[in-house]
Amino acid sequence: MSLETPAPRSMGKVYAAFAAVTPVAAAAVIGNFATLPNIAPWYEGLVKPPFNPPNGVFGPVWTLLYVLMAWAFYRILRAHPGAPRRRGITLFLVQITLNAAWSAAFFGLHSPSAGLVVILLLVGTIVAAIRAFLAVDRIAGGALVPYLGWVSFATVLNVSIWWLN
Repeated sequence: MSLETPAPRSMGKVYAAFAAVTPVAAAAVIGNFATLPNIAPWYEGLVKPPFNPPNGVFGPVWTLLYVLMAWAFYRILRAHPGAPRRRGITLFLVQITLNAAWSAAFFGLHSPSAGLVVILLLVGTIVAAIRAFLAVDRIAGGALVPYLGWVSFATVLNVSIWWLN
């Protein structure tokens, strides 16, 4: 009989896929529930900067970004257990919560100022999540970089809408 502790194993593929998709899908659903009923007339009535993309751009971009996020998170969940992985998981879950909270703040509350507070926290948390992911899996960390780019652009839009309205 051996008294050795077995080496920790990574999460199984199916469980990891479910665990990766669930928070991302939940954020997407919450975001849609907050956003879609508030596009007309509230969002359409706001003064927007000239670089604001047409509404039809947001859906495809977010779909791609959510797929990349889930894939990156899947890779982290399948990585060797340890403190760096736990930190990555925690930061990912915080940022995906802030992602959903932004839609609720900006669209649900009709508040560009509340959205601005949330999105600034979100950008900082995405940066921290990328750094944490890079420490575990460089591909997973890199997969979040387009998301950071889009949310940075969204931050400029949020500031502009807040300023103009």
